[in-house]
Amino acid sequence: MIDVEQLGWRSELVGELDHRLLKAPSVKLRSARENPGGSALYCVDLRVRRPNAGEYLSDTELHSVEHFLLEGLQRLLPEHFVSVGIMGCQTGFYLVFADEGRAERICAVLEQILRGMQDATAVPYACIEQCGNYRNHSLERARAVAREILTRRTDWLDAA
Repeated sequence: MIDVEQLGWRSELVGELDHRLLKAPSVKLRSARENPGGSALYCVDLRVRRPNAGEYLSDTELHSVEHFLLEGLQRLLPEHFVSVGIMGCQTGFYLVFADEGRAERICAVLEQILRGMQDATAVPYACIEQCGNYRNHSLERARAVAREILTRRTDWLDAA
């Protein structure tokens, strides 16, 4: 049994929550699963915008931030990072990790990626060889989203 509180997550915020209560930006544990071999998978919600509040991330913002998250998580957590996915409701991202579920570690890496975006000269993988829609990127809009998330850094774990 995974002790989510020992990992730094508030147990009452783990899992599916009433979307009317969700705060943004926030980082919350969506699920934690032990596998038969002893390893564990963690799915984390990086919520950028409040659900159903009328302010959604554009396709370009989602796409560009996704590329930064993909590059940064592969580089900074190579043995643990599994996947990044865009929330269909256009309010954030799903992040999946193997054998790394510590809230402090995940938030520290996210902060490092978001701060690094401010000095980036280009969106990672935004070329025809590495992206299926390489023209749909904006470095400036991705930086603005990163700044938006960083402004609430101290409240990230207060998801509802």
